[in-house]
Amino acid sequence: MPVFELKIEVALGAVPAIEDLLAEREEQRLMVLEDKPAGRAWLTGYFESRSEAQLAWTDFAACIDAEWLATEPEVHELADVDWKESYKAHFKAWQFGSLHWVPVWEREAFKLPAGDQVLWLDPGMAFGTGNHETTRLVVERLAKLTAERGNKGRVIDAGCGSGILALSAAKLGYSAIAAFDNDPVAVDVSKENAEMNQLANRVDFFTGDLVSGLAGRQAELVLANIQSDVLMRFKTELLGAVAPAGVLVLSGILAQELAQIRETFATAAPGWTVDSRVMGEWSDLVLVRRR
Repeated sequence: MPVFELKIEVALGAVPAIEDLLAEREEQRLMVLEDKPAGRAWLTGYFESRSEAQLAWTDFAACIDAEWLATEPEVHELADVDWKESYKAHFKAWQFGSLHWVPVWEREAFKLPAGDQVLWLDPGMAFGTGNHETTRLVVERLAKLTAERGNKGRVIDAGCGSGILALSAAKLGYSAIAAFDNDPVAVDVSKENAEMNQLANRVDFFTGDLVSGLAGRQAELVLANIQSDVLMRFKTELLGAVAPAGVLVLSGILAQELAQIRETFATAAPGWTVDSRVMGEWSDLVLVRRR
């Protein structure tokens, strides 16, 4: 089956506004890819037909500012190999502390420092490489919380994408980890990444949404890197999944939305400790339940 790629270069400074609009419209067909070292960004999407790609662009273009665009939109038919490999240009190795996240195709060339750990990743078309601030915010919180609290508690990764958060928790020594996504493709990618890292039996990956995935479950550490409107819609389920004295780490929150979301969750969880930090255009929100 042919695959058609829609691609438009956009102004790097317009990325937050475009991502905000994508979230507001709950747009699932389009996404933003950034190459920050090069100072470039693209709006892109993959479709089964040229007409479907053009229709998606026409629909979205009606809502945006023409000054956000750096080039005219282009639609290209991709060979099967091009479709499967296209995401690789946007995933670079990175680290936090002694844990490294590295594309599996760099395995032969990568030199792991003595005493460090590596998580090999092939995200496929699932979200989650660690190159985006929303993922880094959660991973860095995870590492810091582990250093402060230890790794004996249960972990839930809600909306696991490529499995990076759940598998990072496994690398950090957690043993009771559940992770789910409402996209079966993402769950398959997560399982493949687990096998690639010899972690296949360390994480329970399954298909579910924020209702079915959290039903009957609690953990000392709940992670959710999901767009902010979804976080607010399911705040009751997310808060209910946190065990006494446990921690809820939320990401996918634009910095400009933080105040509203912080107030929403603080109101829904009176007495919980609330913290947040900003990275670029994004922020996290961390809530600690009373014992």
